[in-house]
Amino acid sequence: MTSAGADPLRIGQELDGAVVTVDPGLPPHVHQEIEEIIGRPLGTGPGPRVHIGPGSPEPAGRERLLWVHSTNAGVDALLAARTPWPREVLLTRTVGRMGERIGQYVLAWALAELQNVPGFLHQHETRTWHRLPTELADGTLAVVFGAGRIGSAVGSALGRCGIHTVGVAHGARTAPGLDRVVPLGDPGETGGSGVPAPELAEALSRARWVVNTLPLTPETAGLFGAGLFAACDGATFFNVGRGETVRTDDLARALRTGRVRRAVLDVLPTEPAPSDDAAWDLPRTTLTSHSAEPTTDADITADFRGAWHTLRGGDLPELTVRVSAGY
Repeated sequence: MTSAGADPLRIGQELDGAVVTVDPGLPPHVHQEIEEIIGRPLGTGPGPRVHIGPGSPEPAGRERLLWVHSTNAGVDALLAARTPWPREVLLTRTVGRMGERIGQYVLAWALAELQNVPGFLHQHETRTWHRLPTELADGTLAVVFGAGRIGSAVGSALGRCGIHTVGVAHGARTAPGLDRVVPLGDPGETGGSGVPAPELAEALSRARWVVNTLPLTPETAGLFGAGLFAACDGATFFNVGRGETVRTDDLARALRTGRVRRAVLDVLPTEPAPSDDAAWDLPRTTLTSHSAEPTTDADITADFRGAWHTLRGGDLPELTVRVSAGY
């Protein structure tokens, strides 16, 4: 739950009179769809405020904030801008079909590598004709950090091509789309120069693919460092989580030594990446400019609609942010 004070029953009872506002930067048709969902014009009502947008508004006067629905899946910037988060205010986020999109993104790049697409493109540019080696996906192993909605969707996409999947979470458990889940262990030990937990180290040593879908939290900041990369043995690394979870210098060393075969980075600590960003110079690395997980207008309205009706029924929405965890 967001906090002990964010009571879904109380919030649901207050929705009929709530003043609902939408960030002015969102398209007019999103404003119209939100009005259809709530059944009245935006900005009207005598009650507390519900806001839909990428940030949290400052209440005016004696106005009371009831609920913020973030238009993004990652809420680290929102939480950092309002610390501590008010215990009585509900925070939900937009995920939509993000897991499906990220799963297809990872699968596409994995298959491109197996089919030697970069090599054939180079041959075409140089007008060279050689048969290049290709591989099947079936039987390879992917270690997916994160066993929630997105990590499970990545596992499902990879599994359709016969790729075995091991998820990584705080503790061993089952998760849809993943063959099994191993514990991350103490982040203080697995991050940076520490040593990963035995089960995780064993999986990383066999992995052809390592996929990071983790959000940015105090526990995940800098998690992908020398310790985790040293446990790899030629894996390709995908970062579709958050840029600040990866130590770029450690990734560079792992690429130079061959511990990491190749990297596909959709996110970086600084975005947009300036021309002098060290990531541009990483060997055998492709940057994709934060394009793996676009949040669409349809995602925003669909997830808000679901949360609105769930709250009216007195229950907590599935996309409620656990503020203490950061996601």
